[in-house]
Amino acid sequence: MRLFGLERSPRIPDFEVDRVAAEEFLELFHAENPQAGPVGPRITAVMSEIDQTGTYWHTPAELTFGARAAWRNNARCIGRLYWHSLQVRDLRTVSDAGGVAGHCFEHLRAANNGGKIRPMISVFAPETPRRPAPRIWNEQLIRYAGYEQPDGPVLGDPRYRTFTSRLIQRGWRPPQPLGAFDVLPLVVETVEEGPQMFQLPGHAVEEVPLEHPELAWFADLGVRWHAVPVISNNRLVIGGVSYPAAPFNGWYMGTEIGARNLCDSARYDLVPTVAKRMGLDTSDEATLWRDQAFVEINRAVLHSFRANGVTISDHHTESRRFLTHLEREERAGRRCPADWSWIVPPMSGSQTAVFHRYYDAENQGPNFFADDEASRRALQGGPPAFR
Repeated sequence: MRLFGLERSPRIPDFEVDRVAAEEFLELFHAENPQAGPVGPRITAVMSEIDQTGTYWHTPAELTFGARAAWRNNARCIGRLYWHSLQVRDLRTVSDAGGVAGHCFEHLRAANNGGKIRPMISVFAPETPRRPAPRIWNEQLIRYAGYEQPDGPVLGDPRYRTFTSRLIQRGWRPPQPLGAFDVLPLVVETVEEGPQMFQLPGHAVEEVPLEHPELAWFADLGVRWHAVPVISNNRLVIGGVSYPAAPFNGWYMGTEIGARNLCDSARYDLVPTVAKRMGLDTSDEATLWRDQAFVEINRAVLHSFRANGVTISDHHTESRRFLTHLEREERAGRRCPADWSWIVPPMSGSQTAVFHRYYDAENQGPNFFADDEASRRALQGGPPAFR
């Protein structure tokens, strides 16, 4: 499931959080949680706290609601039907690199849940005027290395070849022999410690070996993919308070792995290899050999995850679920922003229910945001956030 998309981040206040954003969030929280009581006293307390510290501390209930509402509001996510079930781990007192890494590994274990993937978010220390929050460099907690080869294509994931090279320069020792699915270390940076690397323990990395329901040779390709997609370098913003380290996950939608990670020409580019093994006529694009191979790779992904008891969803089912979510939001009197270019799956788009309509794309908060600097660190391996 493409759980959350990437929007552009508002500028972080230098001295204090945005009071208007804080008030708007508190009004939203109290409107949807009447058991919290009247909003007036809480707004007064928060404004006083901002006067004194430049920021404020969300109550546990506010944090949980804010994280769930951020998922609900994210325009680039097709999988929002279950936003209210997001499990929120309140780790705001954790700000050291080792602590962040350790809780990230626990997040992977708990979210995997024996294959019954649980949507989950771990929220670490927020940005404050007194101290910057920790940063996680990796795009996801589990990413595969990409190794430059003297002669030939990149071994592994080409998207992370520069990131991989920089980590090796920083002292990471890849496993030997090098493989196409070597898990990269997690990089956590704090203002006091700088960037620190942590090798993911085996118990935190659940992977699914890919095989095809009919093509027995597919398993010989040695392709595998990790079970839990934990996005880790987006910024959670709730009522003006910014949480740069807030890794979150849903479960995979099959096309994320099959159509994009494995088939994109700038990633693993498996289509030509599979087409050749299938004996397809690749001499003319009009034979649609790419499409045939593409479908079988995606079938292998769905088949393998299900055969191994790991939660995954196909793009047709997820499209119908999204329209159910849209209807529920409209009945609740809420706008449901959606970015058509992200909601429509990267496979058989016009065959899915989400293709044939327009959406309200206006952004609203709480939400998740992409930082340009965080994106550069995730692909280039630097420069550090704190220098």
